[in-house]
Parts: sequence; C-alpha cells; structure tokens
Amino acid sequence: MRKKPVDIRAMALFLAVAFLAAGALGALQPATRIPGEVIQLTQFGPALGVGAAALLWPGRVRELLAGPVPGRSGQGMLLLVTAPLIIALSAGAYAALTGDARPTRPGAPFVVIAVAQLIGACGEEIGWRCFLQPLVRTRFGPLAASVAVGAAWGVWHVQVFAQHPVYAGAFVMAAVSMSVVMGCALDGVRASRLPLAAGFHALINLGMLLFMDEESGAVLPMVLFGASCLAAAGVWTWTSVGRPRTAGSAPARIPPIMDDVR
Repeated sequence: MRKKPVDIRAMALFLAVAFLAAGALGALQPATRIPGEVIQLTQFGPALGVGAAALLWPGRVRELLAGPVPGRSGQGMLLLVTAPLIIALSAGAYAALTGDARPTRPGAPFVVIAVAQLIGACGEEIGWRCFLQPLVRTRFGPLAASVAVGAAWGVWHVQVFAQHPVYAGAFVMAAVSMSVVMGCALDGVRASRLPLAAGFHALINLGMLLFMDEESGAVLPMVLFGASCLAAAGVWTWTSVGRPRTAGSAPARIPPIMDDVR
C-alpha cells in the first residue's frame, strides 16, 4: 500500500499536539500563579507540536523552519506597521462609539508584559507561520494557505467558543484575516519569519490589552477588531496581487515518509 506523504502526517501530528498541549498548559496555568495578561502558557502548544514533528522528521522540519530558497526580503517592516494601524482603527472606532478612549493600566510592569508577550508570540508563531504555513504552502497558493492556517489558528483558541456566537465569529474572522496579512507579508521570507511574525502578533496582543476590552467577552470590541483585521487583509491581498515572485518562494514538496524515517 502506498505511504502517505510526510507533510500530511506532520500536519496531523502538529495539530494534535498543539491542541492537546495547549489544553494541558491552560489547565496548569492557575497552579503557576502567572497572570494571563503577562503570558498564557497555552501559547507554547504550537511550539511543542513542532518539537513532536521534529522527533520523527528532523530533516524535514529543519527544512521548513529554514524557509524557502533563495528567499526574498518580503515586506516585514510594513507588517510591523500594520499591527498598530489595526489597533488604532479598532480602538478609534470603539472610542467613537462608546466614548471610552482611556487605555487600560496593566497590573504588571509593562516592560515585563511586553517581553513575555513577545516570548509567547514566538511560541505560537514558530508553529503557525514558520512550520504549518510553509507546510500547507507546498500544496496551495499563499492566500489559500493563509486562510487554512488562519482557520486552524482561530479554532485552536477553543475558549472563545464559550463566549457569545458573534464574539466567537468575529474572533475567527480576525484570526483568518491576520493570517492572510502575515501570509502575504512573509511569503518567501527566510530567517526573519519568526521575529517578524512574533513581532506583529505581540504588538496586536499588547494593543488589545491596552486599548480594548475584548477579554471580558464584550462583543463590540471584538467585532470592531475583526472588522479592522479584515480591512487590513483586504489591503494586503489587493497589493499582493501581481507582486513579482522569486523562484523557490515555497519550499519543495516533502517526499514520502520513508525518505526521512529509516
């Protein structure tokens, strides 16, 4: 019988470990007494998923994390600028509708929160944008791959489905839209993918912490945030159409499992 390619198996293993590990880490967090506003241990579930795949297919995982060859600069700096623009649009609309423009004061020192948020974002993005995105990208174009990864990323935040259905729907829309933004900006980028993706992710998280009230389960701020992310995704998709592409912008398709496991 024909063996399934490594990419399908690696994808399934990554997702299984990312979901299960996030649940276990979330259950462990109260015992650590680490405030959720500082860092959420669930963020390291995707990193553990990558680690599990690396135990079985180290060469292939290394190839995916290294990025495409020869690679290109992408639009990383524009990606980092997009994050505060999304927050400004969301918070501005929220302030206009509610009259509440006051930033929230975190309970922990901001520097500690900022560093921890960047570390947590790295724990997520090494899985979503540095492993799964290029893995799916071997089979689909950048937009389809970004939407698929964004949908998995959104559903991975299973706790949002305990909130109002409109809140959950807006969150998933935001996740898919942010995945499209990052997919457009980072397609073809090599070594800088992790710091750029994590930087964008951390800036979004910090902006939401300071200027929005989405953690309370309030529907309006999440809807405004989702709409802002969707607008950003639309702009990035439109500007990416027809962008010159370099050869090798996506990793070569991973060969069957027996080529890596001997």
